Amino acid sequence: MSEEHSDLSHFVEAQASSYEQALSELRAGRKRTHWMWFVLPQLRGLGQSEMSYVYGIKNRAEALAYYMHPVLGTRLAQCVEAALSHSTMSATTILGEVDALKFQSCLTLFASVAPQEPCFAQALHAFYAGKQDQATLRLLAAFPSAA
Repeated sequence: MSEEHSDLSHFVEAQASSYEQALSELRAGRKRTHWMWFVLPQLRGLGQSEMSYVYGIKNRAEALAYYMHPVLGTRLAQCVEAALSHSTMSATTILGEVDALKFQSCLTLFASVAPQEPCFAQALHAFYAGKQDQATLRLLAAFPSAA
């Protein structure tokens, strides 16, 4: 069977048992468990693992749907805000080296599809000197602007 999903329920289901822990870890300034793929997702095609494929955002339309989702979008912003509360620390200190790269990809993606939400650009500035992830931008450029 394919791991394709026609909706975002797989994200909601994955977060059911780990979102509170993820938010707690971000508020504490130190990620300790495994939730990055489905709490702070990036575009499919950036990672090599099965998890990065299953929880990879397929395109702009799915990214916008994630942001607009009443549960997922709120949680995404809460997690970014929690990380921003430690803006004097590096993303690597908070998330670890690999997940800090994923976070930059996530922020780049959502800053692109939801520019009206300031936390994504704020986090890019706080943790990455405003630098967006170039691989994410290349993948986004391959998608039509309109969903």
